[in-house]
Amino acid sequence: MKKILIALDYDPSAQNVAESGYALANSMQANVTLLHVMADYAYYSSVNYSPIMGFNSFINSDFSQVAESEALTKAAEDFLIKTRTFLGDESIQVLIKDGNAGDQILETAKEMNADFIVLGKHSRSVIEKIIMGSVTQKVLQQSKIPLLIIPTETESE
Repeated sequence: MKKILIALDYDPSAQNVAESGYALANSMQANVTLLHVMADYAYYSSVNYSPIMGFNSFINSDFSQVAESEALTKAAEDFLIKTRTFLGDESIQVLIKDGNAGDQILETAKEMNADFIVLGKHSRSVIEKIIMGSVTQKVLQQSKIPLLIIPTETESE
């Protein structure tokens, strides 16, 4: 295994997903690519969007002030760069894609000839799953390569 794709969102569990994926990559001496998919720009400016994630001690990005797609993409790139810095490995590649998150994770893995995909699994309400679907479920059902799915639910969920 030489290439690992780690898909991250802005959920507070992103730190755990990044650290777990990076530990796996280190154990296999694999190259890492961090991916964030900009699925729906309107979501980032809604009151439902929560920019809080596990890197509170060193990320000072204020996503609530960002409204333009270029600025959102720049904010996502900054997020991934700060994640790379947190992991302490400047050789990690960062990549931003637009579109459906599940489709883009699968397409990116294919494009980069990834040997492994790492992503988190969030707990969502039944209604959210029906309306939005599950990114993790889609990737699990359609992936042709191994996955490491990090459960991200808290005890209260």
